[in-house]
Amino acid sequence: MKVNENFGRMKPSYLFSEIAKRTAEFRERNPQADIIRLGIGDVTRPLCPAVVEAGKKATEEMGVAETFRGYAPDGGYPFIREAVSRYYGRRGVNIAPDEIFVSDGAKCDVGNILDIFASGITALVPDPVYPVYVDTNIMAGNEIVYIGGNAGNGFLPVPDETTPAADVIYICSPNNPTGAVYDAEQLKKWVDYARNCGGVILFDAAYEGFVQGDLPHSIFEIEGARECAIEFGSLSKTAGFTGTRCAYTVVPKELKSGDVSLNALWARRSATKFNGVSYIVQRMAEAALSDEGLKQIAENLAYYEENARIISAALDELGIEYTGGRNSPYIWLKCPNGMGSWEFFDLLLSKANVVGTPGAGFGVNGEGYFRLTAFGDRERTAEAAERIKKTLREEI
Repeated sequence: MKVNENFGRMKPSYLFSEIAKRTAEFRERNPQADIIRLGIGDVTRPLCPAVVEAGKKATEEMGVAETFRGYAPDGGYPFIREAVSRYYGRRGVNIAPDEIFVSDGAKCDVGNILDIFASGITALVPDPVYPVYVDTNIMAGNEIVYIGGNAGNGFLPVPDETTPAADVIYICSPNNPTGAVYDAEQLKKWVDYARNCGGVILFDAAYEGFVQGDLPHSIFEIEGARECAIEFGSLSKTAGFTGTRCAYTVVPKELKSGDVSLNALWARRSATKFNGVSYIVQRMAEAALSDEGLKQIAENLAYYEENARIISAALDELGIEYTGGRNSPYIWLKCPNGMGSWEFFDLLLSKANVVGTPGAGFGVNGEGYFRLTAFGDRERTAEAAERIKKTLREEI
């Protein structure tokens, strides 16, 4: 048989698998170690009451013949597509329900969206970057070109006259891993670039719930974006659905390649390869986006924001440079004393028993940086911050 040889071009181990492996090996050698994990961006706060009640009600409906439901409609039930449409409307963004496709995760859609594009296309990817963008393009046999994020541009690169044309353009804001957030002027540069070169922006808005003030939550707040962008939204981090699984992808009707509608292509792909999110979860997602659900969700987001403040305050005391910590659950810090990312990982694990994410795992420009997340328990986050301060004062 023949296999996809592009898999051979990938790194042998996924970043978070390597972190898990090293952490497990350390625990074997140090079984009494009290390890605090601030690495993987998984949430810890429970689902809000409105969501739980909706899940209970929907489960009861599934146990009655008159209200039982089987396969969901392609793209999602009308009630959840309308709920997402109203959610956008709160920010003055007009998204029609039939431009919304409900799925079981933004990560899946970010990778699967490549199905509607030709093979061998060019993908423009920021560096450092969430590994899925790179890995899925390698799997598809696409050419990848990078645009560098660094301390000089606040880890928010924007295109200029030297930026090569690309077929698909990845933007994540608030950014994973750096926590940096684009403003409207910067996003307009991206929209203008995409329209000029004929590319499509793939905008990952998984963390938009953390954005405050006048910063954009959606690429569709930018003029012209409906003609050149697809957006991926998620309830994982905003509503705690990491274990429940519900997300949505927005493909505007205006987005076309010649006379071919990308909305129609994605609808066809979804109908062929996806049988939909369960009715129960879609009702829970609808509740999350209700007035009461959003109010309750805001309390959980504030909890994580305070965790980010605690971590940021510790780094401020130490005089360590970082981005994020505001409008984002991630803190992207510069490793002290010129240490490498994995070297710093080993130091925190062995001396502080704290697990973070080495920046080198996110790309070349991530070397020498390190990511911490604010998704932990408050008491454990505060303990981790104290351990980090103690360890780094002793080491630097």
